[in-house]
Amino acid sequence: MMAVLRVFLFSLFAIFIGLLFMGIGRKVIARIQLRYGPPFYQAFLDVGKLFSRKSITHNFVMDLGMVMSLGGLLATMLFVPIAGHVAVKTSTNLIVIMYLMAIGYLGMAMAVAASGNPNATIGVSRALTMMLGYEVPFFTVMLGLIIVNGTSSLELISQSQAGSILNWNMIKFPLAFIAAEIALQAMMGEKPFDAMIAPAEIASGPMVELSGKYLGLAFLTHAVSIFVETAIIVNLFMGGASNIFTFVLKQFEIYLITVFIEAVFPRFKIEQAVKFLWTVPMGIAVLQLILILLK
Repeated sequence: MMAVLRVFLFSLFAIFIGLLFMGIGRKVIARIQLRYGPPFYQAFLDVGKLFSRKSITHNFVMDLGMVMSLGGLLATMLFVPIAGHVAVKTSTNLIVIMYLMAIGYLGMAMAVAASGNPNATIGVSRALTMMLGYEVPFFTVMLGLIIVNGTSSLELISQSQAGSILNWNMIKFPLAFIAAEIALQAMMGEKPFDAMIAPAEIASGPMVELSGKYLGLAFLTHAVSIFVETAIIVNLFMGGASNIFTFVLKQFEIYLITVFIEAVFPRFKIEQAVKFLWTVPMGIAVLQLILILLK
């Protein structure tokens, strides 16, 4: 019973923080672009409004895909250390975590592909292509950190950075941190890596056929993905945290970097995005890996 309660509370916390970050991010982007912007709690209002509306579904595959999308990311969150706490105390293996994240993304792809809308299909195709683009440099970064620490456990990698800020991997391995940050920008689907949505080109792509509760589920999925992805970076490069407030503050610092980039950069074409990811962050990650191996 306690295990179920812990999982439920962790899930609620991830959704709350993710929606809060989304709202603050929209406000920050608006101010950078000299607009007033919506209130920071707008994301909560949007989700509440969407879940109160009627929904249109095409088939069972679409329903299953949406549940699989949110469920995959919530399952990932359960294995990520949050301020020293793990909801499911079995394994914090990085490979397992990345695999579970992929299930969430593939669930969304399955849902929108089932709609039959050509814009949605184009968006899914771009999203899967982008996934290939950012996973290669990110896995290269992970490989370097696994070699250095002698473990693939995210929890142990986080614990190895305890003490001074000088022990943080972002200080010891700055090239790996830069490569991971670029990959994170693409992982979160923010500019310049948002070709899969591109409202002016493909009418928001995967979102075009979603309405009501389904669009609300998509919002929740994005919120959880923000929480999970920033939590992974905090554990990998900033030593986690001893308390939840510090951990969330570090997450917010990472998220702000992506928000600032989102606000000032234009969109890459999908082929430009993949080429960039396989050259710049990949080159930086390989260089850091070589330096690690030479030590």
